[in-house]
Amino acid sequence: MSLIEEINRRRTFAVISHPDAGKTTLTEKLLLFGGAIHVAGAVKSNKIKKTATSDWMEIEKQRGISVATSVMGFDYNNYKVNILDTPGHQDFAEDTYRTLTAVDSVIIVVDVAKGVEAQTRKLMEVCRMRKTPVIVFVNKLDREGKDPFDLLDEIEEELKISVRPLSWPIDMGQSFKGVYNIFEQKLDLYTPSKQTVTESVEFKDLLNPELENYVGTENAEKLRADIELIEGVYPEFDKEEYLKGELAPVFFGSALNNFGVKELLDCFLAIAPAPRPVQTEERIVRPEEEAFSGFIFKIHANMDPNHRSCIAFVKICSGKFERNANYKHVRFNKMMKFSSPTAFMAQKKSVVDEAYPGDIVGLPDTGNFKIGDSLTAGENLHFKGLPSFSPEMFKYIENADPMKAKQMNKGIDQLMDEGVAQLFINQFNGRKIIGTVGQLQFEVIQYRLLHEYGAQCRWDPLNLYKACWIESENTEELENFKKRKYQFMAKDKEGRDVFLADSSYVLQMAQADFKDIQFHFTSEF
Repeated sequence: MSLIEEINRRRTFAVISHPDAGKTTLTEKLLLFGGAIHVAGAVKSNKIKKTATSDWMEIEKQRGISVATSVMGFDYNNYKVNILDTPGHQDFAEDTYRTLTAVDSVIIVVDVAKGVEAQTRKLMEVCRMRKTPVIVFVNKLDREGKDPFDLLDEIEEELKISVRPLSWPIDMGQSFKGVYNIFEQKLDLYTPSKQTVTESVEFKDLLNPELENYVGTENAEKLRADIELIEGVYPEFDKEEYLKGELAPVFFGSALNNFGVKELLDCFLAIAPAPRPVQTEERIVRPEEEAFSGFIFKIHANMDPNHRSCIAFVKICSGKFERNANYKHVRFNKMMKFSSPTAFMAQKKSVVDEAYPGDIVGLPDTGNFKIGDSLTAGENLHFKGLPSFSPEMFKYIENADPMKAKQMNKGIDQLMDEGVAQLFINQFNGRKIIGTVGQLQFEVIQYRLLHEYGAQCRWDPLNLYKACWIESENTEELENFKKRKYQFMAKDKEGRDVFLADSSYVLQMAQADFKDIQFHFTSEF
């Protein structure tokens, strides 16, 4: 196939939602259709010892939540699909924000009973900022939930986006009959099962009295009235509006029972964008360019517990990536060769010889990469939009076992490179401070230090309001500020100055007193 054909058959997307809306279950069912896995393992049930394919870290299996973004690729109907399953838990939001820089479109999962929740709103803001096209999947229709019309209003209002249903539920909960697929004009009938694929009947004319035989008189009448209302109230589905990120198609189903998932996937492949041009500081990079370019959006330590190695995830933006070819590491300004680049199925890896725009490739990393690094065929390009946010929770990290200082330092270094949390060194007492966006991250760090590095840490409390990066062209004022705030100054991993404000009042006063100093709340400035 030519480069253009390879690009056009790629679909790279993320599945995002609030915790427990069924994101990992949906990902698993999509993989089932791609033939990438052959049996769906119940994630929560202890009777079945299989856990979700995309949750492979020990701590994820124990907690039943996703803490790191997983990357999975498979072929389906001549498309090459790359799914990134993201953590829904807000404590890991930063991993998700970064993942959204590497995808071309997004599927948002909404729980029919709970509707739009806080975390979903936040993630939608990131999609809106980047004009990423969004499809909404309303999940758990085999349970009682909100009225579908009310839910559509809520999605429009909360996510600030126009919606257009492309499938419609026939009842829900105990008496759930199935959905009418508006996009393909088919009736999909529901049989609760985690493995089978549903019965679907072509149904172009809903006035056909046959409908009653399938769903009963009452449901048939309600469905006709609902569809008439939808056609009257909602605009026709416009693919251009969707691609601009202004219109969200909505599907209904039950991921756990594998219902409505295939319809979602088929429509998604038909309308979702192939890899798109990417903005760099220098210029716009187009996927069809001959020369290879890509950026690192995630680093993961210890994907294989037997080998203490990190893997850097590269999103390919243009050209063709080839194994053993020489590529330029822009930040180091040196050429590098990769003899064993890998493709993923969660933690199962296979070596790839070539990859195309939209694909995500893992490169073995011995400390060469940082999040945001660019790799090119030789040109100096700097990709934008991979920020670290200012943390909101802080603790001192202390080594509980002096014999294991080396393991401890290595563990902290690798985990911070992953972007799990941020490390600051207090300039006043030299102690290490870990900053995170949520409490759960402290537990994950402690767990992973012990189980992956054999190092024990303990946390000492530290009461801070915010960490902000500071810079100024007025060196005298900067020095003066650092002297005055000596106890609250720290350095981050890159050696940049960070001010640790212990209250919002102190921060406001500092901003008012030192007019020439810029205070930044993300690391990208």
